[in-house]
Amino acid sequence: MIERQVSGWTKRYGDSQTDEIPEIGSIAAWLAAHIPASPPPALIHNDFKYDNIVLDSVDLTRIVGVLDWEMATIGDPLMDLGTSLAYWVEAGDPPGMIAMRFGPTTLPGMMTRGEIAARYAERTGRPVDHIVFYYAFGLFKTAVVAQQIYYRFRQGLTSDARFAGMIHGVRALSAQAARVMLEG
Repeated sequence: MIERQVSGWTKRYGDSQTDEIPEIGSIAAWLAAHIPASPPPALIHNDFKYDNIVLDSVDLTRIVGVLDWEMATIGDPLMDLGTSLAYWVEAGDPPGMIAMRFGPTTLPGMMTRGEIAARYAERTGRPVDHIVFYYAFGLFKTAVVAQQIYYRFRQGLTSDARFAGMIHGVRALSAQAARVMLEG
């Protein structure tokens, strides 16, 4: 399961590469060499983040809907957690990551990625022993998505000016993944 994800996203990056980003090759190699044993498969959203949820208008702590299911697949449920953590930018993260945040995750009082992982383990009963792998993978996968968008812009397949800066996201995400792998 995980091997398919790692090799698939590595190929997607190669198919859309535009710039030389040295960390990408190191990240892909590290991920391939550190694949943990897969737990039983589950349906995973594969893009779970703030802008893909609908909150209850009366109780903002209650999710009433989940949007954007086109990347859903059967796989390791911890891959979903890793992707969510990749989108969960903390106030102390590097400026490139702060610039990419998708929600209010940097505000005072928000949980940290570590607290989210601990809550996930508590609520699901799944161990998060290899959280560094899953978080690094989430960063890598998100970098690949940004690269694919940038590639389409560079090829003239889209003219949306917002996509011109996606390469900065690729660089920020890959730098964060490289840091996480070294620290983890």
